[in-house]
Amino acid sequence: MPDLSDFPITRRWPASDPEVIQLYSFPTPNGVKVSIALEELGLPYEAHRVTLADADVKSPEFLSLNPNNKIPAIVDPHGPEGAPVGLFESGAILVYLAEKTGKLIGETASDKARVIQWLMFQMGGVGPMFGQLGFFYKFAGSEIEDPRPRERYINEVKRLLGVVEGQLEGQEWIAGAFSIADIALAPWLNALDFYGAKEVVGWADHPRTMAYVDRFMDRPAAKAGMAVPPAS
Repeated sequence: MPDLSDFPITRRWPASDPEVIQLYSFPTPNGVKVSIALEELGLPYEAHRVTLADADVKSPEFLSLNPNNKIPAIVDPHGPEGAPVGLFESGAILVYLAEKTGKLIGETASDKARVIQWLMFQMGGVGPMFGQLGFFYKFAGSEIEDPRPRERYINEVKRLLGVVEGQLEGQEWIAGAFSIADIALAPWLNALDFYGAKEVVGWADHPRTMAYVDRFMDRPAAKAGMAVPPAS
């Protein structure tokens, strides 16, 4: 049986089954990327609910695995060299899981490059920009009277939606075949509903993107992964 005692996070969130991947997460757009990927790939895992409160994400135990104090993070008891390995950053975890299984990352080197390209599009563009839109449109930033922050992120989200809409012409998935790039992207597109921002960014003007998100959310793995970790 794998020994996870070298990972202090397991003291606060003990593993019931140390043979399976340990997921430390919360059902945000970044968090559900990994749970959906685990469901799609058929990898057994155990989910631990790590809230966004400082008491959790800034606890010594969580920081021991992710010094950047953000969910999600994982411990794989069966790492590449046969020893347990810990990882943080959702994009890095998606690549790791895809390479571990040889799935959802393309059939050829060119396919893989294309998948990674669109994964990085989400990581570097869609995630940060949509997150800022949420802050300035729905959360604390919405109280700022100066309209320029909101306008900046509304316009940038509109631009990014245009990129997605154009890329989906003639294909169902962002990199051609279904991949980890879709698992990264679709939950963030779906978050516009949570932010109450669909109308302001012209969601209805992007029919291919609308159909893409519906198609993704209809997948059994997406339905399961979106609810992980379950509410306490």
